[in-house]
Amino acid sequence: MAEGLTGRRILVVEDESLVAMLLETILEDMGCTPVGPIATVDEALEIVADDPSLDAALLDVNVAGREVFPVASALKARNVPFVFSTGYGEGGLPDEWRGQATIQKPFTENTIRAALFKAIGVADV
Repeated sequence: MAEGLTGRRILVVEDESLVAMLLETILEDMGCTPVGPIATVDEALEIVADDPSLDAALLDVNVAGREVFPVASALKARNVPFVFSTGYGEGGLPDEWRGQATIQKPFTENTIRAALFKAIGVADV
């Protein structure tokens, strides 16, 4: 368990089922409550609009052929921290999103934990 993450509700936007299952397992092992996984941008936007209890999000940059940036914008407007997940690294992000917490696939539990701690702003213990 990761003390600073225990009980946090983390939105998971990921369309690849194996990756989504891995993320769910990792988050649960860290004591988080995964919300999702969500496999479409439209559904993710609905959840962001309707769920005031989100603590953070993990966003696959390309979800079912669509870029996830509208979801990132909606989260940013609500001051919900998020981490991008991509196979291309931060260099594959548009300029406006450079510098945003990003993990590169394939990732590990440690990578996810460190990125979430940084995004949420709690110390890694």
